[in-house]
Amino acid sequence: MEQLITITLFDKPYDFKVESDVVKAQEVADFFVREVAKVESRQSRKTSEVAKLAVLISAALNIANEHVQLKQNHADLLRNISDRSVGLIRALDAVQ
Repeated sequence: MEQLITITLFDKPYDFKVESDVVKAQEVADFFVREVAKVESRQSRKTSEVAKLAVLISAALNIANEHVQLKQNHADLLRNISDRSVGLIRALDAVQ
C-alpha cells in the first residue's frame, strides 16, 4: 500500500511516496533532515539557493561517509569473528 511521508527542508515541505515500511522510511527521512539541519547550522549567513544545494550535498556526503565507515567496521567485525572462530576450532581440535 502506497503512503506519503513529508519532510521539511529549508522551511518547505516535501512529500514522498513510500511503498514499503513507512516507519523505516520516516526514520531515514528524519535522519536526513537532522543531518541537513546540522550542516545548515554551521552556516553563518542566510542560505541562498546555491548554498542550499551545497548544504544538501554536504549532508548527503556526510551520510555516505558514515555509511562507508559503518560498512568497513562491519567487515572488520566479521573478519575478527572469523579469525577468532578459526582459533577456537583449532583449540578444540587440539584438545581431542
